[in-house]
Amino acid sequence: MNDMIREKILRNLELNSRIDLHDLAIMLGIEEAELANEIAAMEEDKVICGYHTLINWDKTSKEVVTALIEVKVSPQRGIGFDMIAERIANFPEVTSAYLMSGGFDFMVLIEGKSMKEVARFVFDKLSTLESVLSTSTHFVLKKYKDHGVDLVKKKKDERMMVSA
Repeated sequence: MNDMIREKILRNLELNSRIDLHDLAIMLGIEEAELANEIAAMEEDKVICGYHTLINWDKTSKEVVTALIEVKVSPQRGIGFDMIAERIANFPEVTSAYLMSGGFDFMVLIEGKSMKEVARFVFDKLSTLESVLSTSTHFVLKKYKDHGVDLVKKKKDERMMVSA
């Protein structure tokens, strides 16, 4: 299958992982069996790594605190950043971990029940790792857009139209 069709498959699944394969095959002009085989191959190759539901926790009764933590580390000889990244990513509180350029080496996203729980994670678990030199924690106060989805209802323009 060509790269353009694969990209269209991926874009459609990224926007709606629940899309009916029959409908997607029709949209792309390919056979449903061919589409199913291609998706299975991309799952096997870890191009497609999972299917997630985006939940706006602010609309529920569950209290969730999200924090972005910048982490500066001392890379280890011969293995660079990979081993410390793996250790950080294995903490259950960590939802995402990225190697980045700039003043810090990693951006780590975590979720907790309270700011105190997040602080405890940084103090007890993250900062105690031997390669970690420093951290900077930022708490998310409000999410406006997440994974490409607008989470805030747009206000209606209630002004009256004036014509000359």
